[in-house]
Amino acid sequence: MLAHGFDAAHHRTLGITMQLIDIPFGTTDWSSVIPTEQKGASGVAYWRTVQCGGIRVRIVECLPGFVSDHWCTKGHILLCLEGELLTELDDGRTFVLTPGMSFQVADDREPHRSSTRVGAKLFIVD
Repeated sequence: MLAHGFDAAHHRTLGITMQLIDIPFGTTDWSSVIPTEQKGASGVAYWRTVQCGGIRVRIVECLPGFVSDHWCTKGHILLCLEGELLTELDDGRTFVLTPGMSFQVADDREPHRSSTRVGAKLFIVD
C-alpha cells in the first residue's frame, strides 16, 4: 500500500478501476481558467472548466440563491469546497453537502438538481 492509502493492485483485483485514457500529466492553475456564467432557474453559477480527454473537470461557484434550471441525469463526482449545496433527487430525497462532503452518481441514474441559499464552491468531475 502506498503512503497515501491507495493500493492500486488491490483495487485491480476487485475490478474497481476508472478508465482515464489519453490524458497526459498536467497541472491546472484554476485562477487562470476563464469562468463562464451559467444561469439557473434563479441566480447564477460560474464554471471554470478544463477538458481532460473525455473527462470534464470543473470548479463551480454558485452564488447565493442559485437554483438549477433542470433535472440532471449526467454522472458526477462532486466535492463541496465551500458553502452549502442542497441536492434533491427526483424521488424526493434531499442531501445537504458542506465543505469536505461529496456525492457521486452514475450517468442515467437518479436524476438530481441542486441549489444553494448561501452559495457554494464545488469541484466536479464528469
